[in-house]
Amino acid sequence: MPRRRLLYLLAVVALLGQMAFAMVTTAVQQSPTIDEPVYVATAEVYRQQHSLRYNPEHPPLGKLVMAAGLAFAGAKLDPAFAGNQTRLGRHLLYENGNNPFRVMLAARLPIILLTLLFGLVVLAFARDLAGPVGGLIALTLYAFSPDLIAHGSLATLDVPAAGLLLVAFWTAWRARRRPVLYLPLAGAALGAALATRMSVLPAVPLLVVLAGVSMWKAQADRPDRRRRILLAGGAALGVGVLAVAVVWLCYLAIDPRLRWTAPVNLAHPGGLKGLAVDLLPVPQAYRDGMLIQFAFENKQFNGFLLGEAYRGSPWYYMPVALLIKTPLGMLALWAAGAITMLALPRLRAAALYLLPVSAVLLLVTMTGARNFGTRYVIFLPLFLGVAAGTVALLRWRWAKIGAGVLVATVAAGSLLTFPTYIPYSNIAFGGTSHTHENLHDANVDWGQDLPRLSARLRTAYPEEKVWLVYKGAGVPSYYGIVAGDPYDVPEQQVRGLLVVSDSRVALATGRLKRLIASSTPIDQVGHSITIYRR
Repeated sequence: MPRRRLLYLLAVVALLGQMAFAMVTTAVQQSPTIDEPVYVATAEVYRQQHSLRYNPEHPPLGKLVMAAGLAFAGAKLDPAFAGNQTRLGRHLLYENGNNPFRVMLAARLPIILLTLLFGLVVLAFARDLAGPVGGLIALTLYAFSPDLIAHGSLATLDVPAAGLLLVAFWTAWRARRRPVLYLPLAGAALGAALATRMSVLPAVPLLVVLAGVSMWKAQADRPDRRRRILLAGGAALGVGVLAVAVVWLCYLAIDPRLRWTAPVNLAHPGGLKGLAVDLLPVPQAYRDGMLIQFAFENKQFNGFLLGEAYRGSPWYYMPVALLIKTPLGMLALWAAGAITMLALPRLRAAALYLLPVSAVLLLVTMTGARNFGTRYVIFLPLFLGVAAGTVALLRWRWAKIGAGVLVATVAAGSLLTFPTYIPYSNIAFGGTSHTHENLHDANVDWGQDLPRLSARLRTAYPEEKVWLVYKGAGVPSYYGIVAGDPYDVPEQQVRGLLVVSDSRVALATGRLKRLIASSTPIDQVGHSITIYRR
């Protein structure tokens, strides 16, 4: 093997190796986040009972991936359990004799592996467009992305859906030269993304059209224009049909009989949304899951941005949250990459496979009702990371040096926030220790720090009275946290340590707001929980 190729391979291994270390370390140290117990318990129901009855608002593939890891955890699940999906998660992890650390790690490891494999897709896509240097730039941004490390280490669906969607667009791009090989892969990857998260649905028309474009380009040497049109249309249709088939297969893999009972009082939105649900050729469970998602979007939720609590969903939430949560060097390289792709004629065709899908999905997210975190746009570090790699093609004297400096700042910021990646924010907004002043929920405090809180109370505040206001899915007592509920006694009796999840601090009202105002903050745990003294 030539020396240069060996060095390149070592660089790739080192980048993915540090990402793997960061994700596994994070996975081992964190308690279950708010969404994870539902997904993990549903995965166990799939595996042990072959039933679709839980968590229909999300398709099954991501949870089937978790189930592959859970097969080695030996978790017990009461087949007679009849509670809702939230209670099911608590039952599996804390009430049935299972070890939650072992169960959660078993569910998280397959997602970690997938996240690392998606890094190779980022590398390959960027290499296709900008050569080896462009591939390394893109992979470095990916491997050091705090959001990707944070959510790639959790048993959730955001990173798997985004990664599978990237695979679909990458293989559609490659189909411009070898359509027979890559268009079926694009259809399968699109179907896998659809079978993981419904939020990728707006990308379907783009991918189907691009599949036709790729086939048209691949037949450029054919003089028969009519035949090219038929082949392009057939390719687009074939990709769509294959994607739908993959969705069906995922449901059939759980229950070949597709037994399903629709939730009671499931509202139908009517209009274009309702028509789209009715016409979509997917299992009834998938369509009912879409109705549940539409019902969520019709609600108003509490939000928190730049220190202000509000109710509703301002359109600018996600752009501002991205400015806070994304490393500055990464933002600069995303912008530079997008401009490069539009400016260089040789890259404009490739831009169609990266930039429109990023813009469409971001715009759809901006109209959503749930301002809960940049995890909803986790596709951006993948798609725009590939675009960023194209700056390697710039001929300006200082372009590569500037890109190297920006990449180095991203890596440095990521390393400095280790191992607390969920609450990361860039230095322009005060860094990770100040994220809770600007954002809440999955951006900073998703219930992940019960083990760290237990260790801090045990070592720094032994024998002190503790009052806890925790937002999360974990059970504090399981982690050795003995605490009172400040809502159960008169306010004047709350003395000692008041421990509050920062998401609760952000939206505090009434009694909690008064208790915080009359207390002194003395400590932070994981940059997601504040300890006050009273």
